Amino acid sequence: MAEETTADGFAPLLIRRVVRETSDAVSLVLDVPEHCSHRFRYQAGQFLTVRVSVDGRNLRRCYSMSSAPVEEELRITVKRDPGGVVSNWINDTATEGDELHAAPPEGKFVLPEDVSACEPLVAFAGGSGITPIMSLVRTALCESERPVRLFYANRCRDSVIFSRPLAHLVEQHPHRLTVEHHYDEDGGVVTASEVTSLVAPNGAGHYYVCGPAAFMDTVEAALLQSAVPKQRLHLERFTIAGVPPGVADDTGEACEEIVIELDRQKVTAAYRQGETLLQTARQKGLKAPSSCETGSCGTCMARIVEGSAQMRINDALDDDEVEGGWVLTCQSLPTSRKVHVVYE
Repeated sequence: MAEETTADGFAPLLIRRVVRETSDAVSLVLDVPEHCSHRFRYQAGQFLTVRVSVDGRNLRRCYSMSSAPVEEELRITVKRDPGGVVSNWINDTATEGDELHAAPPEGKFVLPEDVSACEPLVAFAGGSGITPIMSLVRTALCESERPVRLFYANRCRDSVIFSRPLAHLVEQHPHRLTVEHHYDEDGGVVTASEVTSLVAPNGAGHYYVCGPAAFMDTVEAALLQSAVPKQRLHLERFTIAGVPPGVADDTGEACEEIVIELDRQKVTAAYRQGETLLQTARQKGLKAPSSCETGSCGTCMARIVEGSAQMRINDALDDDEVEGGWVLTCQSLPTSRKVHVVYE
């Protein structure tokens, strides 16, 4: 195994074990080299950005840890996406002893530090959205006394990831952990009434949601309508929102010019409709920071000093940062004739 990380921060991690979770999902147990172990300490709910070479192409994808920091091993879980090059490659070819390059953990889908250890944790997972939530549930059970309620939706029983580990956790914590399974094949898609039945009195506790877009939209809307404060609702999206056909400012003038400052470089680019600010930076040859590219990690954040932009998804910046002009460039589309953005 290589001794050092690469210039962009990726380190070679050895695949110690491959665990087949379902017919289309696999977990990889990873060994972190001792010299960079401090860089791979993580919080429950975070993810790794992995880099693999498939058919001569270097590709990056983000996968959540399903392990918990209290455990000795580092594990990610990858579900096969029918059109996903990397997820299929991992499911089909990843083998014990292989190397997988990864950047240090990131993400804000984590347990709050400033709340009572007895407040309930209520989690909603759809399909492979169970991956970061499994990490959160394990950690909450080990490090606090809070009750944990999990609602887990799947198409059918055969597609349930972590079926046995979840059952084992219930056996270990019968008075603190409840797990409710939903199968689309039996009752159709998840409804708002199923979601609201798990809300604690007065919306107490913290609520975590991860899964396909339609599932998340249903759960989010139901929780907000059930007195759950927005600041107690935590979302982790692993799909990228579609690009609107065009974005214009209040005067109806489409964006024409993007000015980008990064690493003491300042470039000007003609704007191409539908591109995010991050894509524009790349078109000009700038190595703009990025990781998840789903609006979750905050790695690509930059500040707009002139003009304006609209974020399709923002699960990383708080209201004060947005008011201060910060945006996630991977999700930002210009809404003024000229936009000047600075990576600081």
